[in-house]
Amino acid sequence: MTKQAEPRVKSFKPIDLHNVKTYSIKERENLSHVDLFAKPVVPVDGISAFFDSLPEILASAQLRKVIDAIVQAYRHERPVVMAIGAHVVKCGLSPLIIDLMKRRIITAIAMNGATAIHDYEISLIGATSEDVAAGLKDGSFGMVKETAAAFQVASSRGIKEYIGLGRAMGNRIIEENSMYQDLSILAWGARLNMPATVHVALGTDTIHMHPNISGHDLGEASHIDFKILSSVVSELEGGVWLNIGSAVIMPEVFLKAISLVRNLGHKAENFLTVNMDMIQHYRPQTNVLKRPAQQGYAITGHHEIMIPLLRIGILSKLGAGDE
Repeated sequence: MTKQAEPRVKSFKPIDLHNVKTYSIKERENLSHVDLFAKPVVPVDGISAFFDSLPEILASAQLRKVIDAIVQAYRHERPVVMAIGAHVVKCGLSPLIIDLMKRRIITAIAMNGATAIHDYEISLIGATSEDVAAGLKDGSFGMVKETAAAFQVASSRGIKEYIGLGRAMGNRIIEENSMYQDLSILAWGARLNMPATVHVALGTDTIHMHPNISGHDLGEASHIDFKILSSVVSELEGGVWLNIGSAVIMPEVFLKAISLVRNLGHKAENFLTVNMDMIQHYRPQTNVLKRPAQQGYAITGHHEIMIPLLRIGILSKLGAGDE
């Protein structure tokens, strides 16, 4: 057997630093500068002073740019569309979204099926979001009858009247005249004659387990909503698209709507996109911020903090005279 040679071990000496080139710090381009730093304010200074005091660096700078873009869109009568996931409603933020709708700052709402379910249940009993782990043990999870019944009636009417699922649900909530209907985003969409669309993925929502639910009706009514939302997207030029709390469904819906309207010859190129979520996921990053838009911002934070901050920043920027 041939004996293998011992591997060579190279010896390294410390590198010589004598010829390193240096220059004065005064010649260097810096990314952080005292002019961009936060400024201490006190409550008596007001909300405007608070936002002006934020550092012009990273996320706080992006938040201010998003606020500016929404205010500009509002003043130029361009669309500001908010696509939301269920957690946004479960966190008790509907009153703030409704306020922005009533002010016509938000011009259209889009949501997945779970969001619509929570919106309806809040309108009906002022509460939502069951204990999933407890309900799974005996199979009672998702089996409340009122929600499924309302969605079946609405989806059937949404097809018959060709108004889609979101408007039909909004109309039904108003007709039921429940105690908490003023907290329903869908009801306010109907009252304001504002697009409020629902985009279902069959098999993902609790109501899909119910025997009275028709997949045909839900699917067809939701497809009408997709076409309504696509009409909204066809006029997105100069506007803002906000994806808040939806990691999969709404980013996919947005991407298809963009492709559709461009295929039909509509100009939808110059608009700002925003993804606000607790974690930045692949699809919002790709389908909302990178692929469709020339400019997009990712702002990470809890909805129950970020949406109130966003709203008060918008109102502060607009000023009392514009409210």
